[in-house]
Amino acid sequence: MAVNRQKLKLLYLMRMLEEETDSEQGLTMAQILEKLEEQGISAERKSIYRDIEALREFGVDVRTYQRAPVEYAVEHRDFAFPELLLLVDAVQSSRFLTQRKSDALVEGVKRLASKRQRALLDKRVHVEGRIKMQNESVFYSVDRIQEAIARKRMISFLYFKYDAAKRKKPQHDGGRYLETPVQLVYSDGYYYLVTFNEKHDDFATYRVDRMDRIMVMNEPALRNERIATFDTRELESRAFGMYRGEPVSATLLVNEAAMGAVIDRFGKEVDSVPADAGEARVHAVVMKSPAFFGWLAQFGSRVRVEKPTWLAHEYRDYLADIVTAYE
Repeated sequence: MAVNRQKLKLLYLMRMLEEETDSEQGLTMAQILEKLEEQGISAERKSIYRDIEALREFGVDVRTYQRAPVEYAVEHRDFAFPELLLLVDAVQSSRFLTQRKSDALVEGVKRLASKRQRALLDKRVHVEGRIKMQNESVFYSVDRIQEAIARKRMISFLYFKYDAAKRKKPQHDGGRYLETPVQLVYSDGYYYLVTFNEKHDDFATYRVDRMDRIMVMNEPALRNERIATFDTRELESRAFGMYRGEPVSATLLVNEAAMGAVIDRFGKEVDSVPADAGEARVHAVVMKSPAFFGWLAQFGSRVRVEKPTWLAHEYRDYLADIVTAYE
């Protein structure tokens, strides 16, 4: 049965104002009447005034701008334009998303903006060294992992790395891992899953894009005090590139030229005391790993391991092995 289009007037008006107006650009009464006429809806000015008041009563933020002529527009939305820009930039720079999925999400974000703002959002963000995923498996793997965590169930999966020929090389002799999922962590453009392995009585970390054939098991997840008190923020502050390693209380001698990067890494509240001119002693707990040594190497002599001595010696040997490989 055909619907009386006059009954749709209020809906068309609301959509028109939400899609075509914002704080910078509104619609005049003449434009509103013309656009309604294009939809086969005739209206008088007085009825539009009543409809605008009805929308305001409903909670739509319709503003009247005393311009020449007067304009009407929706000013405040669920997301301000700078927030939408931030969302678009975050989606476009996410490495775990394929280009197709990235484009689809950006289109969804753009629907939250006016038409004028959509044109401004329709851009590409250049991200240095960005390489997008080639398939969408990570997107759905994350969903499955979240389901397992929410249901407090064990998770089973295959795990692989790449060999020199860029072929997938199954780990664990090709067998399935059975772990208790603890926390998903997003770091350096990748998703990581922190699990607790009952056999080794310890936590482990896996890159989600290298997990395959994930299954949510009926078996209840393991529960203990270590899992209950697991602190993701502590892991992120100590780990480098999500490499797990031996936690070490270290003292770093930091030149002021590198202090900004050290604060970025450990936070502004990191324990630091002045040393010699232009240097400071920074005390932090780090995870000893190749990633930590690699992080140190980028600063040359501007960041040096002072204590413990054995850690400084291991770092020296790490650098010596690199030098030997180039001789």
